[in-house]
Amino acid sequence: MSPQDDRESQAGAAVTDALSVAEELCHAHGVKLTQSRRLILEILANEGRPLGAYDMIEKVAAATGKSPAPVTIYRALDFLLENGLVHRLASRNAYLACGHGHRVQDLVVFLICESCGHVVEATSDALRQDLASLAAKTRFVPHSQVMEIAGRCQACGAAEVASA
Repeated sequence: MSPQDDRESQAGAAVTDALSVAEELCHAHGVKLTQSRRLILEILANEGRPLGAYDMIEKVAAATGKSPAPVTIYRALDFLLENGLVHRLASRNAYLACGHGHRVQDLVVFLICESCGHVVEATSDALRQDLASLAAKTRFVPHSQVMEIAGRCQACGAAEVASA
């Protein structure tokens, strides 16, 4: 299986995971996963890569035949962010679906390929503990813990070596 085939298979699973987690979390919190929120989440999960809000407007327009106002997209994104269903990558001003159901205060690390844009989401208890210790030593109280690490993914690294 090629890296592209593997990523497409993972994207299909990501859509199912993201929607299942979203439905469970919304039910547990007594909030509604509206049709527009669900569509935004589905688009992000299907895409498998970070998208900006204006990219999402184009995707929604393609899916529905109607171009939504930016405020509609941002409201849906705010809801999805608040409920841990998407992440915002500050370095890219883009959003990524999350099927893990993280809490807002959980440490999430994003490994971002500078060549192809592929993003791997990871967590680390050891890193979380180290950062908690560092924060405690400096009497700093973190409100969110998101790390973005740029580099090359395995597929792009292998392609680079092969072409050299």
